[in-house]
Amino acid sequence: MKSLIAIVLLSGAPMLASAAKPCGELKAEITRKLDAKGIQFYSLEIVPDEKVTDPGKVIGSCDGGKAKILYSRTPATNSKPKDTAHPSAKNKQ
Repeated sequence: MKSLIAIVLLSGAPMLASAAKPCGELKAEITRKLDAKGIQFYSLEIVPDEKVTDPGKVIGSCDGGKAKILYSRTPATNSKPKDTAHPSAKNKQ
């Protein structure tokens, strides 16, 4: 898992410069990248900077550094892949 996070961080190095992006936009961008790599059974959570308890799970910073996006794996046996469709795609259903 640490190698996965390292890959995401290295491939997403520009994300570090995008701390000024709105959190929803950055989360959608990260979701697209993870999905494109075929990664399943994960969750992304937007957390205020002061509430981050495990800095090893941070894969993005947004809202001017006031919030972080945390990555975590979910068990494949107990869950199905989360619905990561873009909000505009949901409206077309």
